[in-house]
Amino acid sequence: MGIIDIRSKSECRWDEVSFGEIMLRLDPGDERIHTTRTFRVWEGGGEYNVARGLRRCFGMRTAAVTAIVDNPIGRLLEDLLLQGGVDISHVRWVEFDGVGRKARNGLNFVEKGFGVRAALGCSDRGHTAVSRLSPGDIDWEKIFKEEGARWFHCGGICAALSESTPLVIMEAMECAKSHGTVISYDLNYRSSLWKDLGGPSKAKEINRMIAPMVDVMLGNEEDFTTALGFEVEGMDENISNLDTGNFKRMMEDAVRAFPNFKVVATTLRNAKTATVNDWGAILYAGGEFHEACLRENLEVYDRIGGGDSFASGLIYALLSGKGPKEAVEYGAAHGALAMTTPGDTTMATLSEVERTMRGGTARVTR
Repeated sequence: MGIIDIRSKSECRWDEVSFGEIMLRLDPGDERIHTTRTFRVWEGGGEYNVARGLRRCFGMRTAAVTAIVDNPIGRLLEDLLLQGGVDISHVRWVEFDGVGRKARNGLNFVEKGFGVRAALGCSDRGHTAVSRLSPGDIDWEKIFKEEGARWFHCGGICAALSESTPLVIMEAMECAKSHGTVISYDLNYRSSLWKDLGGPSKAKEINRMIAPMVDVMLGNEEDFTTALGFEVEGMDENISNLDTGNFKRMMEDAVRAFPNFKVVATTLRNAKTATVNDWGAILYAGGEFHEACLRENLEVYDRIGGGDSFASGLIYALLSGKGPKEAVEYGAAHGALAMTTPGDTTMATLSEVERTMRGGTARVTR
């Protein structure tokens, strides 16, 4: 038996189900959002990225629960989702009112950054279809009881979309828990999303309301401090100035406050420039800490989605019965690889992840 009791594959249709908003990401490539004349389009969303990583890199059976407005933009999003391989049979399609007064599809403009110029995101996601969801709109019993799911993943981005989405999250978690599904949650604090809903104090209130139902809590240092209220002594913009002992004390504090947390994991990043980062991770489970190999001076092509890929690597390992040390290593290696390619979602393969874990070099593979 591993560190978490997980339902068997034979009794579940899904290895993992994610709930959250999926947007179109508009990428200006090597140019700036405010000066470009062309964009490349991707799909992406904090919760969805985890399901896609589990499906495309790790070969697991995953499904996305979301809402999409039924118009040409929504159908473009559908086409991208179909290419990603994540099941979309539980997508709630919303009638288009002609201009998007009642509901619309979210857009996320993101430039990668380079050197001293940090990555920049500008989202256009007000009044989206997902933000309009209310309890009772999704048939969670069908997903967790009739079909069966081994793992459910959600996060703080979805919780910040509107006043109703936290209620839908808790409804889903209550149903998942009643049917033995493991629940993970990535705090993913975004100040832009919480700004109009009450700021950090509201984020902490909502996330602390959700936390008692979570088995695996994920995030970085800002997530745990701002969204849950656990301070890291000496916190600085650069993690190189932080003693990991302070992170460990924070994680212990989180488990004392929420003894339902079976696993707590945090990524560690020192952004020396937009394109050179130190990258690591720590996992706490069963009273023990497990640290991934620290990758110093990791060259980054596109940092968006690195944390989501960390989550999918970690979840894959736990679903596969691997131990906590392997889980944090799978997560860190997958996150590192995901940041070497464009877009929010991974383009890595399982063999590449395991090669990276073994310390494989970047020599040409022929």
